[in-house]
Amino acid sequence: MEHSATTTVQFDHYQQPLGSGFDAFSTADEVISGIDLTGKTIIVTGGYAGIGLETVRVFAKAGAHVIVPARDLAKATRNVDGFPNTTVESLDLMDPASIDDFARKFLQSGRSLDILVNNAGIMWVPLQRDARGFESQLSTNHLGHFQLTARLWPALKQAGTARVISVSSFGHHIAPFNFEDPNFQNREYETLAGYGQSKTANNLFAVELDRRGRASGIRAFALHPGSVNGTDLGRVAPMELFQQMGTHDADGNIYPEVAQKLKTIPQGAATTVWCATSPQLETLGGVYCENADVSEIDNGDIEHRYDQPWTLRGVKPYSIDPENARRLWILSEQMTGITFETN
Repeated sequence: MEHSATTTVQFDHYQQPLGSGFDAFSTADEVISGIDLTGKTIIVTGGYAGIGLETVRVFAKAGAHVIVPARDLAKATRNVDGFPNTTVESLDLMDPASIDDFARKFLQSGRSLDILVNNAGIMWVPLQRDARGFESQLSTNHLGHFQLTARLWPALKQAGTARVISVSSFGHHIAPFNFEDPNFQNREYETLAGYGQSKTANNLFAVELDRRGRASGIRAFALHPGSVNGTDLGRVAPMELFQQMGTHDADGNIYPEVAQKLKTIPQGAATTVWCATSPQLETLGGVYCENADVSEIDNGDIEHRYDQPWTLRGVKPYSIDPENARRLWILSEQMTGITFETN
């Protein structure tokens, strides 16, 4: 999609770094320093591994009651053991009935929801489809979270001021959203393209969700956590994809010089925590963030190299385009069968 000068100006007005005082090396503990979350309720999907687990740990330490929806209850319970004020509930983002059951149970508790972190995700998996025939990366990374957010909307409104955080990725640079064939029914399946469009969808969802929610005090953000060492996100990805990017050797081992340039898990969780809690964002929303600040726009003028992870930055204009965002919202309602009323 072509972007007019007017549209670009609209992006630039908000989508630019704030000078937050944090950077790629800041940790989740550092960005939340001095912030008290006592009395707040937070849901973090996928909050039992990798940066999600660190996000939960930091929120709980700051006094919040944190709920961790999980597909693997045993693993989740084991991993959050010892965290204060943290509970695990059952949820499968590829199963619409499971999402509805989780949300119904939460709404019946009568609690308001202060922060929803849509953190769970899958990456570079072989072609799989959910029961509706939807491609699994789109189903898990976007559609499941779209439905979950819709079902939890009354609790978010009840909070008075709330934030919805979508953990996206630099991977949105791989592919725009394919509105003609989002489920690879009429084109050859490419797992990279499937992942890329699902991350573009995360960004677009934040744009339209913020536009619709701000009148109710609900702001939305998307973010790139950075290239993080030690997560299990790419556990089923074909090794040849990493080798093609120049990050791994012929034996499948990550080059030491690449590994030492990756973020730690505490650094990888920092932008999520900053987006969820920072007072610097009280009058902002619908923006894409990285390195605990608002990202700059990449109009093709940033060089990216996978063996130099700090160069993987910037947000593509197509992934924050308001018209694309509205179009995706309508399509998501059609695909899920949900009318997401935000009034």
